[in-house]
Amino acid sequence: MATTTSSRPAAARRTTIGLKILMAGTGLVFVGYVLLHMYGNLKLLAGEEAFNTYAEHLRTIGEPMLPHGGLLWAIRVVLVLSLVGHAYAAYSLWSRAGSARRTKYAAVKTASRTAWMRWGGTFILLFVVWHLLQFTILKFSVNGDKQGADVTQNPYELVVASFQVPWNTLIYVLALVALAFHLSHGTFSAQQTLGLTGDAGAYRRAKVVGHALAAVVVVGFLIPPLSILFGLIT
Repeated sequence: MATTTSSRPAAARRTTIGLKILMAGTGLVFVGYVLLHMYGNLKLLAGEEAFNTYAEHLRTIGEPMLPHGGLLWAIRVVLVLSLVGHAYAAYSLWSRAGSARRTKYAAVKTASRTAWMRWGGTFILLFVVWHLLQFTILKFSVNGDKQGADVTQNPYELVVASFQVPWNTLIYVLALVALAFHLSHGTFSAQQTLGLTGDAGAYRRAKVVGHALAAVVVVGFLIPPLSILFGLIT
């Protein structure tokens, strides 16, 4: 009985470590994608031809060895699987943390951060669904003054039309606020999970890396929509 009892906490710890590694690994996949997506969005600053050429190039990479859009669909499959793995690991860990006994100090210390990560992550997930429906799956314009195939089938025109609408841009900004916190804490946690915070100096560097990545991504993503909203891109 003693052996069985002692093996249960060990198995739980191994499972928790596995979930943390899964969340860290899938999180790093999203970091890479977010940086590439940010780069693509900044093509808006170069004008319609540059942005639309970039959008089309995404669909022709690998031709003729791959079908039209083949690599793009492969990337989407990887992202969907990573999303499922990341969400599963995150909600499993939050469930374990909620049911585990904590001291009052530990509970107070982590409650706010945990709530931000949980609800912020949920908001990001909902925003991603909205974003994909708007620009990839259904391709619709929320701008009443700009409708029709000339807009919805032109990536540049669709993006510009959409971010000329203040409420749509506000949703985007709020999603970036949630993403900033998620990236900052998540990047640090991933480094911690992978054993890169073993001493005080490494711990501080991991914090700086998380904050720096969040700042770069948020600023990079904010430039195009705000430039559109304030008439710098038309």
